[in-house]
Amino acid sequence: MRVLVTGHNGYIGSVMTQVLQSAGNEVVGLDTYFFEECGFDGDQKIPALRRDLRDVTIDDLKGFDAVAHLAALCNDPLGDLNPDWTHEINHAASYRLAKLAKEAGVSRFLYASSCSMYGKAGEEMLTEEAPLRPLTAYAVSKVRTEEDVSGLADTNFSPVFMRNATAYGMSARLRADVVLNNLICWAHTTGKVRIMSDGTPWRPIVHIEDISLAFAAVLKAPREAIHNQAFNVGVNEENYQVRDLAEIVRETVPDCEVTYAADGGPDPRSYRVNFDKLARLLPEFKPVWTARRGAQELYMGVQRGRLTLDEFQGRKFTRLAQFKYLLESGLLDRTLRWREAGNASNG
Repeated sequence: MRVLVTGHNGYIGSVMTQVLQSAGNEVVGLDTYFFEECGFDGDQKIPALRRDLRDVTIDDLKGFDAVAHLAALCNDPLGDLNPDWTHEINHAASYRLAKLAKEAGVSRFLYASSCSMYGKAGEEMLTEEAPLRPLTAYAVSKVRTEEDVSGLADTNFSPVFMRNATAYGMSARLRADVVLNNLICWAHTTGKVRIMSDGTPWRPIVHIEDISLAFAAVLKAPREAIHNQAFNVGVNEENYQVRDLAEIVRETVPDCEVTYAADGGPDPRSYRVNFDKLARLLPEFKPVWTARRGAQELYMGVQRGRLTLDEFQGRKFTRLAQFKYLLESGLLDRTLRWREAGNASNG
């Protein structure tokens, strides 16, 4: 297939483009390049459009068989910074993109959704039929986009909702603000595995390469297996409490110890997720990562990149810090658009 990957220069996209290419697809990227200076060095050698998601035109989408839509304001702290931005970009612009894709003749629209939409659920193993209880602007945006894009489905347009577990793993655009990555970075730079909650919340986690392999499987699957369906993306055995992830990190990084923040309490975002549907309907999907193996990969990666504490706590690895820098330096205006006209040109 000829596939457009939005957000291709981000944390997951930097890996997904390579996985989709390896699966035989022709891949083109589309990104605003907010994070071009973030993470570690790594040049993606694919054709790409430098576009704000809100400015995509139907001509940008013509000739593609599928869209893998990853581009979004990516976490809860960004949603708290300005919920209107999250609504405009994550919901309104995503729905607009799907409508344009349908008009342009794109047959498959793979939407990077999130298990965070399940919200506070406790011990129950949640299937795709579980009630959605979004607790944050980010999670709300995912629920609303799924609802709206689902209404576009017809015989020629198949949306698929990929409800990813919490991502982890190495990437050229590494994020240190997701749980396993964060714990590894704390351990490497300080010798402390720092837990900000009481350690009890449940998190399903999934490696970004396994996310990418799931997207590749959906692109190859028969239409009837994926049409207008939601899939939890992950592995049943990879549901962990945060304190269990901390113990894996303690065993991975030499001479470190687990510590708890003095003001850390229960995090209401606690949920366990069932991933049987993905394995049943997409048998071609073969996940290859575990938290323990991923912790080793991350530790070797931050050693190789010589990550320092200042870098870890700075804007290169934390999305909220990068956005604050771009806003405070005047590079972005208050609508999160580049002030320099050159940043809107083709890549």
